[in-house]
Amino acid sequence: MATLQDYRDERLRKLDELKALGVNPFPAESCRTHHAGQIAPQFDQLEGQVVTVAGRITSIRKFGKLAFIVIKDFSGQVQLFLRAGEVAALDGASGVIGMKELPLLDTGDFIEATGPVIKTQTGEISVAGNTLRLLTKSLRPMPTELTNKEERLRRRYVDMNVNQDVRDRFVRRSKFWQATRDYLNQNDFLEINIPVLEHTTGGADANPFVTHMDALDQDFYLRISHELPLKRLIGAGFEKVYDLGPRFRNENYSDEHLPEHIAMEWYWAYANWQDGMKFMEGMYKYVLEQTFDTLQFKLNNFDVDMSGDWEVWDYATVINEHYGIDVYKSSLEDVKQALADNKLEVEQTENRARGIDKLWKNIRKDVAGPVWLINTPKFISPLAKSNPDNDQTVQRFQPVMAGSELGNGFSELNDPIDQLNRFVEQQQMREAGDDEAMMLDIDFVEMLEYGMPPACGWGYSERVFWIFEGVTAREGVPFPQLRTEYDNTTREIYPEVHLD
Repeated sequence: MATLQDYRDERLRKLDELKALGVNPFPAESCRTHHAGQIAPQFDQLEGQVVTVAGRITSIRKFGKLAFIVIKDFSGQVQLFLRAGEVAALDGASGVIGMKELPLLDTGDFIEATGPVIKTQTGEISVAGNTLRLLTKSLRPMPTELTNKEERLRRRYVDMNVNQDVRDRFVRRSKFWQATRDYLNQNDFLEINIPVLEHTTGGADANPFVTHMDALDQDFYLRISHELPLKRLIGAGFEKVYDLGPRFRNENYSDEHLPEHIAMEWYWAYANWQDGMKFMEGMYKYVLEQTFDTLQFKLNNFDVDMSGDWEVWDYATVINEHYGIDVYKSSLEDVKQALADNKLEVEQTENRARGIDKLWKNIRKDVAGPVWLINTPKFISPLAKSNPDNDQTVQRFQPVMAGSELGNGFSELNDPIDQLNRFVEQQQMREAGDDEAMMLDIDFVEMLEYGMPPACGWGYSERVFWIFEGVTAREGVPFPQLRTEYDNTTREIYPEVHLD
C-alpha cells in the first residue's frame, strides 16, 4: 500500500520533469477572467465566449484523445473538456502544457484554462480548454475525506478543502462580524483600534497572559477586555466608539471558551442601560438574520426564537426562587451549602461573589431565552453604576440564550471615588489569592477625575456565533491552538529539520 512518502516522491519526480521541460511549476501570475462557479449559472450569456478559469484540480479522467478535468475555486467548480489537436502544445517559457504532459498533473494541482464555454454531447456545461497553464504543483495528495478530529484541527486548510460545510462556517463567521460592524456604523459608532498590550489590564475577571517589551524593559499584559481604553476615549470626548478584535484570557479550553478569541465592545455617551437593552435587541436580530437568514433556531435541546419580545429576570428574585437564598444577607456558609446541595464544586478559596455566580450559572444552563438578566448585585459587578432605587444592585444587563450568557452591558461607572473603592476591594481579593480579580488601574481613576459623561457600554464575543452556529469553540475558529506535535511521517519527510 502506497504511503504519503511514496505519493510525495512520485510528485517530486513529476516536478523535476516539468522543470526539465522548461515549465515554471510556481508562476506568479494568473489571467483568470471568470470564476468557476459563474460558468454554469451564466451559460446562456457565456455560451461560445472565450473565458479563462483557474482553480484546484479535483478530478482528472482521460479517454484516448479526450480528457476531462474538474477544477474548483472558492465560487464552485467547472469541467474542462480537452480534445487532442485542439489543445495548445507545450510551451515551457509560457508555462503552457499540452495533452502529452497531462500525466504530469495530479489532483490538488492548480491550473488555468482558456477556451470557449460549451455544452458537451452529454449536456455537461464545460470550458473547452484550448490552452492549459500550470499555476501550482502540489506535492501532497488531497484526501477525499477527513473525519479524524485531531487531524482536522491540525490541518484546517485540508479540512476546509475536503469538508465544504467547515469552509462555509467561516464565511458565516465573517458575515457575523461584518454585520456587527455594519449595524454599529449605521448607528454612527466609530471603530477605533486600541492597544492589545497594556501596562495594567482590566475590564473582566480573567487571568492575563504576560509578555515582556524589550524596548521599555517592562512586562506587559495581553488585553483581557477592550473596556478601559474605550472608556478613556469617552473621557476624551468621543460619544459612540467601538473596537473589534482579539482578546486573551489565560484560562483552560472548554466548549464555550478559548484563551484567544475575537470580541467587540461599544461605548455610548449619554445613554443608559435601558437604551442599551433596546439597542442590542435590534442588533441581535440584525446580526443573526444577516448571518443565518433566520431568527428561529434549534440549538441542542433549545428552541430559540429571536424575533419576539425578550423576558426580563431580576437576579436576586431568580436566585431566591431556586435556592431560597437572599443574595444580600446570606453568609458564605449558606452559599457553600447551596452549592453542595446542588452537587456544584465548592473550592477552599470560595468567596460569596464566586459562589453566588456559580449558583446563577446552574440556573442559566437550562434557559432557552432570549432573556435579559438585570439588577446584578454590586459585589459581582465592580465596574457598573449602582441602581438609584437599590444601591446593592447595578445597572447591568446580560442576555441569556440557549443556556449561555451571550453578552454583557452596563450603565458605566463614572464616579472616580466609587471606582477607586471598588478597585481597592478587587485588589484585596487578588492579594487573597484570586488571580482573576481586577487589577487596580490608577490611570483609569485619574481619567475619571477629569470627568467622563454618563455612558452605556456593551461587549460580546464570537461565542455568540459559536452558539448559534451550533459548534464548540475549537470548531468555531479556523485555527485553534493545539499542543505542538509532529508525527513520524513528518519527521521522516524532513530529516534535515530539527523538530524537537
